[in-house]
Amino acid sequence: MEQAPLYKDKLIEISNDFIILRNYYFPFGSKRIPLEEIESITVEKPSLSAGKWRIWGTGNLTTWFPLDLERPSRDRIFLVSIQGKGIRIGFTAENSEAVFRILEQKGAIQHSSA
Repeated sequence: MEQAPLYKDKLIEISNDFIILRNYYFPFGSKRIPLEEIESITVEKPSLSAGKWRIWGTGNLTTWFPLDLERPSRDRIFLVSIQGKGIRIGFTAENSEAVFRILEQKGAIQHSSA
């Protein structure tokens, strides 16, 4: 029996074992990331360098963003580093505080030393 998600909106879904990023692939398609493969997740305030205006895709070949037409108005951008992969994934959520709390409880959030 499949467990109910810990969090779900039109952009992402978080369960005990994975994160699903909707609208990751063109023209449509989701990406499933097992939590055990996540090296770390950093959280940035939206800015030009953090991807605030990156609606979909990549502008620097180091960070890929799934489609989110409302990314410029979001309050946080989550940047995922996956073990053994050179590219990061940047994503946003409709309720970033709830997502932050869940990922922090799972030990995935990397806090800056600044």
